[in-house]
Amino acid sequence: MDAPTKTRPTLDDIRAAAERIKGSVIRTPMLKSRTLSEIADAEVWLKFENLQFTAAYKERGALNKLLQLTEEERSRGVVAASAGNHAQAVAYHGRRLGIPVTIVMPVSTPMIKVTQTEGHGANVVLHGERFDDAYDHARELEAERGFIFVHPFDDVQVMAGAGTVALEMLEDAPDLDMLVIPIGGGGLISGVSTAAKALKPGIQVVGVEAELYPSMKNVVDGGNGEIGGDTLAEGIAVKEPGQLTRAIIGDLVDRIDLVSENELEHAVSMLVNIEKTVVEGAGAAGLAAILAEPERFRGRKIGTTLCGGNIDSHLLANVLVRELVRCGRIARLRIAAQDRPGALAAITAKFYECGVNIIETNHQRVFSRRPAKDTVIEVECEARDSRAIDTLVDHLEEAGFHVDRAELD
Repeated sequence: MDAPTKTRPTLDDIRAAAERIKGSVIRTPMLKSRTLSEIADAEVWLKFENLQFTAAYKERGALNKLLQLTEEERSRGVVAASAGNHAQAVAYHGRRLGIPVTIVMPVSTPMIKVTQTEGHGANVVLHGERFDDAYDHARELEAERGFIFVHPFDDVQVMAGAGTVALEMLEDAPDLDMLVIPIGGGGLISGVSTAAKALKPGIQVVGVEAELYPSMKNVVDGGNGEIGGDTLAEGIAVKEPGQLTRAIIGDLVDRIDLVSENELEHAVSMLVNIEKTVVEGAGAAGLAAILAEPERFRGRKIGTTLCGGNIDSHLLANVLVRELVRCGRIARLRIAAQDRPGALAAITAKFYECGVNIIETNHQRVFSRRPAKDTVIEVECEARDSRAIDTLVDHLEEAGFHVDRAELD
């Protein structure tokens, strides 16, 4: 059967894709995490797809697709709609193969992603406010200019390329009995589940979506969860999952878990602090699910893909600091005191006694509900552990100061 009329890849397609892309994408490490395994009370293996040249697994499917174009199709050029990893994958391998590439991105796409994609040689067209607008315009360009459209997930050749991840995972860790894979449009998990179930029929495949974007879970499980919002996992923030992928997932994926924003942030931080690797929110979704509900994974031999590492450095910094707040090492205290000489010195003395470092202070006299003779001193502080700050609060209150502690929502 010709590829354009197929509705799903086979194990043979995935094996052929592995041979086709061999040497042009990185065979990324598959490593057991001793520390995460201890935390989860399971055997946790990580597939470091964030180490691809464009920092995401998307290269596998894009390259497999491009390599199967005819010379005539290559000369016409390709078009894709993406604001992220797919754009860079198509642009990078298109330039390598001498194929003209046009990428349509929403006008709201961060400039760093635009410049990175242009840096790979693509012609970037900014169109529309949302991805759907960019997608529609890309299809219009396909029809008007004769481009070949490279779909980010709903394409058999793209899915087959993504499925090569599973071949490598099971080759490096053949005893795995569960794979935990992020879901956006569904291309990665469709390819992975196809290969894994063919090689090990008893293996479980668990999909993971951001709680704000349960689009595939709604389709497969018949749910009606609301879709939308600002998620750290923008790489899997898909409102309308694939038509081809949903059928494969319905047949081969054992269940779909949802993870909250706090759980995604925690997983990103754990990977930085424990594995010393930078992973974007979507790429950390699998680990987020394992850490969020460890009882569902306890005792299993689990493989999960760190499918991308393209996270804005400022956003990553915020995530890491927020994690320090959650674990109690950074705090913001509002300390009410009488507005008289020596009050601030008495407060800072308590910080010194407890070994807590002051990062920033704000002395507020006017915008406060306290009496006019009182003041509020806001102090952002850090300590070696949460107990030091708890002890500080106790000492301040014992000294007659009223202390409120700011919390993350």
